[in-house]
Amino acid sequence: MGYVTAVPHPRTEAVGPARSGRRSLALALLFGALGAAVVLLGTRQRWSEGTATVAGGAFPLTARGSDVTGVPAALAIVGLAALVAVFAVRRAGRLLVAALLALSGAGTVAAALVGASDSAALDEQAAQVSGDTSATVGSLSHTAWPYVAAVGGLLLLLAGLLALRYGRLWPAMSGRYERSGAARARRRPAATDPDRPEDLWKALDRGEDPTGPEQA
Repeated sequence: MGYVTAVPHPRTEAVGPARSGRRSLALALLFGALGAAVVLLGTRQRWSEGTATVAGGAFPLTARGSDVTGVPAALAIVGLAALVAVFAVRRAGRLLVAALLALSGAGTVAAALVGASDSAALDEQAAQVSGDTSATVGSLSHTAWPYVAAVGGLLLLLAGLLALRYGRLWPAMSGRYERSGAARARRRPAATDPDRPEDLWKALDRGEDPTGPEQA
């Protein structure tokens, strides 16, 4: 008694990659958009605070993330633009843009963590309010917002890694507008029936000879 070997249907084999492509695409869009929003929000918040000695008293100082460093916000915008550009390119171009997205996320994380302990912005404010160029901030403390911005950068990094891994399965924005190399064949009109007057008139309207050899 012979055994029948089951041959997998091509459509069944394509379900797995297609499903992975849709899932990774949704996650990348979510991570990228949310990450950029979190970074931009975090850089607008207070990162550090302290005091400066002015006329024998303590003068309060605060510094927002954008005062400390402008790198995270700039990289978040670059990453968001790269996320959109992923769908406008293909093959090697898509890999390059995906790598830019991942690098933007990694750079955002690094810049936010470095800024979490930075005091240069408050030292500059202390020098201005006290009139002493050598003055530094006192009672320095930091908030959690730099780490929130770092989390946003991590989401951008994850979006970039997803684009590097699954980007080849994602659709291209311009795919539906591209024309194939072969031109579409124009539909030929139906043959003219010489026994039907309406067909003769239609052929004449098209500039054809209803009595020609093609209509025979």
